[in-house]
Amino acid sequence: MGEKVTNRWLIAAGGVLMQLALGAVYAWSVFREALSEEFGASVSAVNTTFTLTIVFLGVSAYFGGRLMERIGPRKVAFAAAGLYGAGVILTSLTSSSIVLLYLTYGVLAGIGLGLGYIVPIATLIKWFPDRRGVITGVAVAGFGLGAVVTAPVAKALISSVGPFQTFAILGVAYVIMVLIGALVLKNPPAGWKPEGWEPPPAEETVDKSGANYEFAGALKTWQWYGLWGLLFLNTTAGIAIISEADPMAQELAGVSVGQAAAVVSIIAVFNGLGRFVWASFSDVIGRKWVFLTMFVLQVALFALLPSASSFIFFAVVASAILLCYGGGFGTMPAFAADYFGSQNVGRIYGFMLTAWSAAGIAGPVLVSKLRDSTGGYETSLYILAGMMLVSTILPLIIRPPRGEPTPREEPAGGPAQPAPSR
Repeated sequence: MGEKVTNRWLIAAGGVLMQLALGAVYAWSVFREALSEEFGASVSAVNTTFTLTIVFLGVSAYFGGRLMERIGPRKVAFAAAGLYGAGVILTSLTSSSIVLLYLTYGVLAGIGLGLGYIVPIATLIKWFPDRRGVITGVAVAGFGLGAVVTAPVAKALISSVGPFQTFAILGVAYVIMVLIGALVLKNPPAGWKPEGWEPPPAEETVDKSGANYEFAGALKTWQWYGLWGLLFLNTTAGIAIISEADPMAQELAGVSVGQAAAVVSIIAVFNGLGRFVWASFSDVIGRKWVFLTMFVLQVALFALLPSASSFIFFAVVASAILLCYGGGFGTMPAFAADYFGSQNVGRIYGFMLTAWSAAGIAGPVLVSKLRDSTGGYETSLYILAGMMLVSTILPLIIRPPRGEPTPREEPAGGPAQPAPSR
């Protein structure tokens, strides 16, 4: 291999920069009240925008993974920058119609988000076969932390220039950040592996299939749907909080507008930290045990949240929930690569992100509808606690697929092995 190999940590840095811009979507709740006033619309009507964004994110992630196989990660990232940036910038022109808000921020920006989100994850898994949990945590931590900066900046801009002009300003910044990050992204050379690293023997990988699955083959296993279910359940719980964090903090904890914006930033930090902390921990105790731990914790956390009557109490409980929410996204890419191999993980995990789409409907709709009908958040939070309790069954039964023809996984850049004769 005469090809000069780029420093893989530089590629990781580019991926994180991309995710910081894309993850600004998690500051949505900062816009919700201002947009409700502008359009004279209900909570659920405005939050339909966020729901659409997440739906189209999850759906388009599959196509992003598929395109990566054909044209490489960099070109897909460039396309993501254009679509995401255009969607956010065009949102500044939607003051006359909430339907236009749905089409720009919900559909167009959502498609750009999905194309961009999968690129760093699928690329870095190939560069870091030796640190799968850690690197997937790093790859998505930026996404979780995107709202840390965006929330206070957006809040200040909304107060000075209004929500629509704020979208225009932020949209330009997002385009620049994604383009810069995309410049360093590429796949490793064929057959590449980290210096001094060898794939572990099959007998040492009891929690891995040791095979590279084709996309269609992965979908024929029940394990793919099991992982989809784990991601859906964990995401539904966390995204329900994200969609209403700002007004929920004001109502339950009685905090000021400024403190509510601070809550959004605080929980965004824990969303980002959870992606790295839980993903790294999963390298030690195993992916499914991380999900079981997170589900058990969230049973107690959602049961406590209706009683969070102070800024500190609310921030601590909500932050713990978002720590688990981020942990799901940090751990699942490595989980999918363990079960189905890294060769086709872009498409396999990209399609699994339809769980995010479904959760983007289920979580916000549950909270918004019950808030509109009951006048409070308590009922929805107790329902989410019950859902987490039932969810603990799934990580107890999930196990790697067995019996597929490929005996073990190729190094990051290499081709899948041919099936042996039987």
